[in-house]
Amino acid sequence: MITFDFEYYRPDSADQAVQLWNQLNQTGKKPLYYGGGTEIISMGRMDNISAGAVIDIKGIPDCHRLEIKGDHLIVGAGVTMTQIHESNIFPLLALAGARVADHTIQNKITLGGNLCSTIIYREALLPLLLADADIIIAGPGGQKTLPVNKVFNQRMQLNPGEFIIQIKVLRPFLSYPHIHVKRTRQDKITYPLVTICAMQVDQQVRVACSGVCDFPFRSEPMEKELNNSSLPLEKRVDNAINATPAAIPDNFEGSAAYRRFILKNLLTSIVNELGDKDASIVE
Repeated sequence: MITFDFEYYRPDSADQAVQLWNQLNQTGKKPLYYGGGTEIISMGRMDNISAGAVIDIKGIPDCHRLEIKGDHLIVGAGVTMTQIHESNIFPLLALAGARVADHTIQNKITLGGNLCSTIIYREALLPLLLADADIIIAGPGGQKTLPVNKVFNQRMQLNPGEFIIQIKVLRPFLSYPHIHVKRTRQDKITYPLVTICAMQVDQQVRVACSGVCDFPFRSEPMEKELNNSSLPLEKRVDNAINATPAAIPDNFEGSAAYRRFILKNLLTSIVNELGDKDASIVE
């Protein structure tokens, strides 16, 4: 049971949602945007979050688009992991989303909710980093479109009153050779020790990781090392691991040494497999 009382609003447009946020914020309601709601509900039950008002964005049509229009795939922030998986319109995103939680919870978790989650893993972000996605944001300053690496850099870079409306991905990225691998301590559906999404673009391997640092990331220095064909593969992988953007965690889920061991094996397999332009592997 949620332990705090709140007002509930369901606007019909992004502009109306932002207007509501401004009005409610000015009266001290500390409003929250609500998509799938799994995190608000779970954190509210534990008294880790509270709000005087909730703005439900599920009534905004633009947040529910899942279609190819012109040169882009458009995915609304309110589209669930289940919808993405069942459509298979972006196979790598479908694979990553299918391992975020069990099927029941995937029916509630939205793409925008996963990206903006306080849980550090944000595994649905990884394919978007590889695909140079654009993020459409609504906020008090109007709507804007930014590259995903500007919206997320170690943490979500949204300003007060802003929320994600849609994600746009150029069509060629939907069909590039790709790999998704997740390694966990025990169960397949749980937080990762290491999750890697990889994609071959113009004969170069791109990788994005979750669990390797305290935030998900795509690292160009790591990719540079992995694609340095002048070196033996083992040396390339070791150099790539040394180029991670932050320390590898050492916690109850797994030691840093164990994570490094898993990462080395996975990166070695990925570079080998994506040497084949037709590679498409799921584990």
